[in-house]
Amino acid sequence: MITQRRFAPLGRLDRYVTSIFISSYATSLLVVLGLFFVMDMASNLDRYLQPWPDGTKVATSTILRFYALNVPFLFLQSAPFVTLTAGMFTVVRLMKTNEIEACLAAGISARRALLPVFLGGLVVACFVFGLREWMAVSLVPKRDAIRYTLTQKSYERVYEKLWLRDLNGSVVRLGEYRPAAGDPPVSEIRDLRAVLRDDRGTISIEADRAVWTQRADGPAWRLENGVQKIVGQESRTRESIEWLDGFEFTPEMALTFQRNLENPLELSFAEALSLAHRDPDSVVYQTLLQYHLTFPLANLVLLLIGVPLLLRHDRGSGAEGLAKGLLLCVFFFGFDFVFRNLGIQGDLDPLVASWAPVILFGSVGVVLYDSIAT
Repeated sequence: MITQRRFAPLGRLDRYVTSIFISSYATSLLVVLGLFFVMDMASNLDRYLQPWPDGTKVATSTILRFYALNVPFLFLQSAPFVTLTAGMFTVVRLMKTNEIEACLAAGISARRALLPVFLGGLVVACFVFGLREWMAVSLVPKRDAIRYTLTQKSYERVYEKLWLRDLNGSVVRLGEYRPAAGDPPVSEIRDLRAVLRDDRGTISIEADRAVWTQRADGPAWRLENGVQKIVGQESRTRESIEWLDGFEFTPEMALTFQRNLENPLELSFAEALSLAHRDPDSVVYQTLLQYHLTFPLANLVLLLIGVPLLLRHDRGSGAEGLAKGLLLCVFFFGFDFVFRNLGIQGDLDPLVASWAPVILFGSVGVVLYDSIAT
């Protein structure tokens, strides 16, 4: 006779399955993350080790620090694979020791026995979302600075011809943007051009140089040889100005626009939301916003597909179920890649492009989950 305690949340059964899932997750993390790490090194390490124009080479410690900072980014890319593999390893271990059959014989459904695995996938999904937001503030600036040094063979970062859109619709062109110029390092713009419209008419601002510095009411861009031209309905004026007022962009926002050009998928949800507010008609930003919501859900969707498929096979053919689950994982990401690019290119509505893979494969997963033996 089954006691009620076995069904209680966080009871002995839940703790046991959770411990197996955690240990399987740790193993999967080492295997999958190690594979992604090796692939990244095989693709880029030779380029990082190439001599600089002056014959010097970057210090080994710099490369090691870059890879240490890059590990969380590799985890984000591989997280759904890790979660799926951990869930399937957990099921294989329970099947190997006949514990699934024991639960069924005792009147406990396989769905209830494996509930900690699916809850684990949900926890990982939330963690992935939070990790991306934290990294955007804490790790991205450091990682990107070292990556620029390794790829461009220069310690001073220089980004050319960077265009920014302000919240009020004004446009700023940065001929050169240097995030950390001089000693002590300051954010610097060379050849600044800005245009905005207000009640006075069209305002054009030009400056040879702008430096992010502190003033009485807070930090702002201080201009060198700054000239403001105002073209109104009845007059034209030209005057020298010292500060860039009327434009709301910070050094961090300039780097966000640069990252959007280089690798938009590494933007955080908060950064994509900020860019979408500045350019609400951009399908790229709207697609990225939805992508950052749907990508973490892949951790749960893939479990809903992979685990039931594995349970359909007996212990002798578990490898076949594992292969099918991993194959469906590949199909999911292929489907997601195609739809996401269609959304970024404007061929599909951003909501459809981002949510269609999750809804389609999630529906299949729910059907498979419902078919698990009770």
